[in-house]
Amino acid sequence: MLEVQHLRKLYAGRAVVDDVSFSVARGECFGLLGPNGAGKTTTLRCCLGLTAPDGGSIGLGGLPVPQAAREARYRVGVVPQFDNLDPDFTVTENLVMYARYFGIPAREARARAPQLLEYAGLADRGSAKIDALSGGMKRRLTLARALVNDPDILFLDEPTTGLDPQARHVIWDALRKLAKQGKTLILTTHFMDEAERLCDRLCVMDAGRIIALDSPRKLIESLIEPVVLEVYGDDVGEWANANVRALVERLEVSGETAFCYTHSPDAALQALATQPQLRVLRRAANLEDVFIKLTGRDIRD
Repeated sequence: MLEVQHLRKLYAGRAVVDDVSFSVARGECFGLLGPNGAGKTTTLRCCLGLTAPDGGSIGLGGLPVPQAAREARYRVGVVPQFDNLDPDFTVTENLVMYARYFGIPAREARARAPQLLEYAGLADRGSAKIDALSGGMKRRLTLARALVNDPDILFLDEPTTGLDPQARHVIWDALRKLAKQGKTLILTTHFMDEAERLCDRLCVMDAGRIIALDSPRKLIESLIEPVVLEVYGDDVGEWANANVRALVERLEVSGETAFCYTHSPDAALQALATQPQLRVLRRAANLEDVFIKLTGRDIRD
C-alpha cells in the first residue's frame, strides 16, 4: 500500500530525510518513531504528495507520488497532529463538508454520517457545535472525518497527543477495529506504549535516517536486556557506578535515576537491599528502552 525507496528531502542544503526506504503491506499498522526533528513529518508529507522530494520514489496505493498524488489521496484518510475542525459547523456538518472534497454528494455524506458518529462514540452529538466537545471527542471526530471517504490507507500523525489515559484507550480501540477491517494504518507517535500496542512493525528515525526497523517485540528482544532495574535516590549515580556496574550488563545514569539492564538481576538486587534509602522498580524491557538506547536521553527541540 505504500512503497518508499531512497527518499531524500533537503532544506537549505541539509538532508532532513536521507535515503529512507520502507514498505507497508495491506492491513498492516506501521509506526514511525523518532525524536523531534528526526524527519518523520517530512516523510509523511512527501508520501502524501504535500512536499516534493528531492530524490527517490514513492508509491501510494499503487500510484506514483507526487505525480499522481491527487488521485492517490482519494484512497487516503488523514488524522493530523492538531485538530482542524470547523467551529462554525456542527459535528455532522463537519463530516458533510469534508466529504465534498472527495466529490461525495451532500445527501450521501449525510447518510454516512450516523454510522461514522456511532463508530466514534458520538452518535448523540451530531447537532452539537465543535466548541461543546471535549478534547477526546474532537479527536474521535477527526478520526471519523478521516473515514468519510472509506479510505484504504490512514495516516495518523500523533493521534492521541494531549488526551487523558481514558481517551487514549478509546482511540486505541477504534484503531484496532480499523486494522481488523483490513485498513492500512501509518502512525507517528511519541508514546512508546502506543506504538508497542498498535504497530505490527515500526521504524525508528533519527537525523533523517532509519536506524532500526522491525516488529516491536523483535526490536526489544534484539536490542535490550530483558530485565530493567530503575533505582532512584540522592547520589544514586555515584553509588551505582561503584557497586552495581559490575553486576549488570549495562548501566545508565540520568539525573537521580540509575537504569540497570541485565539478564540476571539477583546480584544487583542483593546489593540494593543494603541501601534502604534507594527506591527500586523492577520491570521488563520495553520499547521506550529501545528508543532511548538508539536516540539518546538528551531533549531535542
